[in-house]
Amino acid sequence: MRHLLSTAGLSRADALAVLDTAEEMDAVNRREIKKLPALRGRTVVNLFFEDSTRTRISFEAAAKRLSADVINFSAKGSSVSKGESLKDTVQTLEAIGADAIVMRHWSSGAARQLADSGWVRSAVVNAGDGTHEHPTQALLDAFTLRRRLAAATGEDLVGRDLAGMHVVIVGDILHSRVARSNVWLLATLGAKVTLAAPPTLLPVGVSAWPCEVTYSLDEALDARPDAVMMLRVQAERMGGAFFPSAGEYTRTWGLTDERFARLTAGSGALLSEPVVMHPGPMNRGLEISPAAADSPRNTALEQVANGVSVRMAVLHLVLNHDQEVRP
Repeated sequence: MRHLLSTAGLSRADALAVLDTAEEMDAVNRREIKKLPALRGRTVVNLFFEDSTRTRISFEAAAKRLSADVINFSAKGSSVSKGESLKDTVQTLEAIGADAIVMRHWSSGAARQLADSGWVRSAVVNAGDGTHEHPTQALLDAFTLRRRLAAATGEDLVGRDLAGMHVVIVGDILHSRVARSNVWLLATLGAKVTLAAPPTLLPVGVSAWPCEVTYSLDEALDARPDAVMMLRVQAERMGGAFFPSAGEYTRTWGLTDERFARLTAGSGALLSEPVVMHPGPMNRGLEISPAAADSPRNTALEQVANGVSVRMAVLHLVLNHDQEVRP
């Protein structure tokens, strides 16, 4: 795997290779000394043109635990604010010695442009590009679901996909790169995916995605899914009114206390206790109630912890793509 740009083109074999490698990285993260020499002498640059907490810190921790040198680059306060182009910025970073560039950018397709342009020889990892994709978030979500599935069934994790699972993704699909990456990856791994959102928050062409669509959250919950993934309402990307009011959104699309209480396993569910997922940050009281946010069934913090293991696996694989994938 030379780059990680999208889950839409990620094969089942590559996805399982990341998840299986992440299991071994997770074992490292449970040790007293959380360190591997796998990337000693390599330099990873976190190039972030948008604000981030979880993703940037997770990638930094992942690279350091693999013994890589890390450079954190923020567009704010850099020459980007003076008008420097993306091409000149990344070529400057590679001249300094970057072996891998982890990039978050406000423009959809920016990571693909960087990888395909020939501007740099570095490995490129997409940490979120506009409203397009966020592949490592989808991988850590799949890792979290696979862990829960193994705990429920007692099956071996290695080589296990998500066949038979049903995941409902709720809310602002239109502006969510997390939703897009999850739809493609979960479908590749054999899961059934249902999108539940108002028509105004669904993208054009969603009918061609490998998922089902419903305009009723209550209907989606009645199907007794294994997991419900609540998405943040991305007000910063909204140029107009996509729903009448915050209160109306919560009543219709929020995971309220009443809806959370109804979230129980059905006859076809693989998990005996359905889980609630959220990529963060959570808008408490808008898309998710405080009770649901603080419940042990909410995997948000588990997802954050798993993100380090998954990103360790991704960095290891893209920087050692011509070697044996096992750490």
